[in-house]
Amino acid sequence: MPRRPLENLTESMFYVLLALKTRPMCGMEIAAFLERATNGRLRIGPATLYTVLSKFEEVQYIEEIAVEGRKRTYRITSRGMDAYNAELGRLTACLRDAETIGGLLHE
Repeated sequence: MPRRPLENLTESMFYVLLALKTRPMCGMEIAAFLERATNGRLRIGPATLYTVLSKFEEVQYIEEIAVEGRKRTYRITSRGMDAYNAELGRLTACLRDAETIGGLLHE
């Protein structure tokens, strides 16, 4: 059975929604948020970021709320919040399974 588009979010996608869950942001603010939130573990380049933002706009997970020259500001929609919460639930279940089956950390 084929997966639905964006059924499971990539790590970058998850953090983009997390960023916009905190407040509306432009692309540069989102990229800085990802790097800060992950202590530099996750960095997102402009091409990847704007591909994600475009996909999210297409499926109405985010909406553009302001344009100042080339700067575009986005906010998460209720549909985006639903996707964020579904992914958070999926990740939580993964961690619960890992802890139940084999412990969280390798010994």
